[in-house]
Amino acid sequence: MDIFEKLRDNWGPIGTPAKMLNSHHYFSFPMLEGELGPRMQFMGREVLNWSLNNYLGLANHPEVRQADTEATAKWGLAYPMGARMMSGNSVLHETFEKELAEFVGKTDAFLLNYGYQGVVSIIESVCDHRDVIVYDAESHACIIDGVRLHKAKMGQYYKFNHNDMDSLEKNLKRATKMADAKGGGVLVITEGVFGMSGKVGDLKAIAELKKQYKFRLFVDDAHGFGTMGPTGAGVGEQLGVQDAIDLYFSTFAKSMAAIGGFVASNDPDIIMYLKYNMRSQTYAKALPMPYVEGCRHRLKMLKAMPELRENLWKIVNAMQSGLRARGFNIGETESQVTPVFLHSEGGIPEVTRMVRDLRENMGVFCSIVVYPVVPKGQIMLRIIPTAAHTLADVEYTLDAFTTLAEKLKNRVYQVEEVREIA
Repeated sequence: MDIFEKLRDNWGPIGTPAKMLNSHHYFSFPMLEGELGPRMQFMGREVLNWSLNNYLGLANHPEVRQADTEATAKWGLAYPMGARMMSGNSVLHETFEKELAEFVGKTDAFLLNYGYQGVVSIIESVCDHRDVIVYDAESHACIIDGVRLHKAKMGQYYKFNHNDMDSLEKNLKRATKMADAKGGGVLVITEGVFGMSGKVGDLKAIAELKKQYKFRLFVDDAHGFGTMGPTGAGVGEQLGVQDAIDLYFSTFAKSMAAIGGFVASNDPDIIMYLKYNMRSQTYAKALPMPYVEGCRHRLKMLKAMPELRENLWKIVNAMQSGLRARGFNIGETESQVTPVFLHSEGGIPEVTRMVRDLRENMGVFCSIVVYPVVPKGQIMLRIIPTAAHTLADVEYTLDAFTTLAEKLKNRVYQVEEVREIA
């Protein structure tokens, strides 16, 4: 068989529904145009946008735009050339690493080109075939792929039920026994904030388990960095257990509205080990200087402008309290990530009509999540509040959701096309 032939009509578990619905560029790969912010253009219409990972509203902040422009004019996108290990290192890369480590309360840090590949590579480099990984069942895909690489090296792993400490302890016992027999160690992996549900990882309880079991803790705090804790240093800071996190990771793609990421630790020897053994960094060009300079300026703003975080939480609290007051189910979110769960009996056709009504007639754009990510019969609207939104934006969206829920309850979307619903 030609390897391409089996792929032409099979776009995989995510792509196949898009192919069936002919929804490329609408439900998947949509194109939001215009200035990044709460109001953008979608297919020629202005929409109120709740889908950008721009938590602190920095994407179009004048200071950020100026810093990015000046850094690009000064350095261009080529500098430095080569991987950090060979010819792509710089004083500014290492200065930024020290600043990041200090901000999250760690001794040292390593700057990464991308968040996803960074997490995969951290796991792959830290664990060999003798080590055992224990990870949360609802971990992000980057963690899952890191575990897959570990499995490819004949490494053992266990999955504990989401935020279930009894399940974690049960698997820690199994992992400890296995690691002792193989002469390896145990790495526990979880997240600070789980990006779909908005739940906060139970880092405090995990830290307590360190008193009984010998393991290292790796936390992906992509959604907590910059948003959680008294200074924005993340979930560990908020829960008072930052010191218990052995490897702290975050991307710049959420709060800082940029590209790149970092991993930090209180053990400088481990950071040095990662610098020499993370294949995704060793064999990749260094993060270009405009990103380094631009992100350094963003970090300065995180430190000096607590009002950014305060504005975010003003919008988050208004949205979440408003949704609850109107009877919406937003799950167990404890963060800015706001899922809205609705019940659907009409399957994909009903969801399609509902989304079109929301976007085209009500002018509200947000991510829609259906089975298999959520159970059959359930729809999740994923809202990402930002500091750039206003209370008027919140009120408008609450009214739109109320109208949508009423139509869903009355089965309007099961019998009518969206153009007839306006």
